[in-house]
Amino acid sequence: MRRRAACVLPLLVGAGLCGVGTATAAPAQPGCAYTLAQPVVTQVSGTPMVTTTVAVAACRQSNAMLQVACLELKGAGAAPLCVSSEGPAAAQVFFAPYRPGATYVASGRGCAVAGSPTVSVCNAVGPVTVTL
Repeated sequence: MRRRAACVLPLLVGAGLCGVGTATAAPAQPGCAYTLAQPVVTQVSGTPMVTTTVAVAACRQSNAMLQVACLELKGAGAAPLCVSSEGPAAAQVFFAPYRPGATYVASGRGCAVAGSPTVSVCNAVGPVTVTL
């Protein structure tokens, strides 16, 4: 009988590159670790937007197959806006309109395939909440 496994690992919050905060899910078993970048305001064609990224940090005897990055405006009552990326490429989401002084919540997950027979191993990252 084939078993499929999925797990959510504890989150570690630490400092990321260039002083940007990140949340990381680290694999204890075969699978991948993922980083969730702290939401920041960026300009896209002259329009201010909030963005975050979920990227593969490291894989252990696995192949990354999916990353999902989500952003939501806290208290808006709307579902998060999510973007996915297949393979090892990072998932980046852009949220508009940017509202100065508002609180944004970033979250995400990543999935990898590992083992023989292969199973899907998914890890959640976040949430990271920031007022911008």
